[in-house]
Amino acid sequence: MKLFAWLQTESASMLASMTDSILDSGASVFSFFAIRYALQPADEEHRFGHGKAESLAALAQSAFIAGSSMLLVFHSIEQLIQGPRLPSVNTGIWVSGAAIALTLVLITIQRIAIKHTDSQAVKADHLHYQSDILLNIAVIIALLLSGWGLLWADSVFAIGIAAYLIIGAIKIGSQAFNSLMDRELPEQTQQQIITIAKSVDGVRGLHGLRTREAGPTRFIQLHIELDDRLSLLKAHAISDCVEAELMKHFPAADIIVHMDPEIVAKVEGSITH
Repeated sequence: MKLFAWLQTESASMLASMTDSILDSGASVFSFFAIRYALQPADEEHRFGHGKAESLAALAQSAFIAGSSMLLVFHSIEQLIQGPRLPSVNTGIWVSGAAIALTLVLITIQRIAIKHTDSQAVKADHLHYQSDILLNIAVIIALLLSGWGLLWADSVFAIGIAAYLIIGAIKIGSQAFNSLMDRELPEQTQQQIITIAKSVDGVRGLHGLRTREAGPTRFIQLHIELDDRLSLLKAHAISDCVEAELMKHFPAADIIVHMDPEIVAKVEGSITH
């Protein structure tokens, strides 16, 4: 539909919108298979699961989106220099309006899916498609301005749309890179983990907290400090309680709790505050 509109209008902003739609479709299909693979349980060759496949896919997508957006910028600048031609703007306006209507339907369906699944992937898509509505509105404004004689508006808006896509690609790529590099979970999340672990009866301190995220799975490792005189059976029971409490707040997490006598804190450093 947008291809037809672009051929009719030769609008750079419509080309940008069409490119965004194509990238969205390709990214959604690519993400579907990547997430499907990432959700596979751990096996003998991948003991930590397949979660990083999602990050690899996101990194590849961000590079592709950034490259395509740069081509859009070059095309728009060339059109701006040579002088844009817009044989017909009405087709582009109607197509963009239809795209907005269809996107609203999709967003409504996504809201229902989020309500039932609380899927992070669907939430991300939901946010992106919300921004697509603004993008299509921008295309309509650009076409209207061009129709009123401000022909430069089409190329300028196209460059703006391309810039928006590049910023989004950088954000996606940065998140994927951080995941691949095993960056720690946010400080707020780490503090939440510490608070939960210390709230368990018998835990006197905590140290050696390490966290990371791969796809939908969060990995949490920590050392809890216990009374030196506890039996191994009692210490293990407390460790199980800590793990159970953490699982309530991070149900998809992979948690390892190591038990240390309290005296170890003097050597390794304890989080007691």
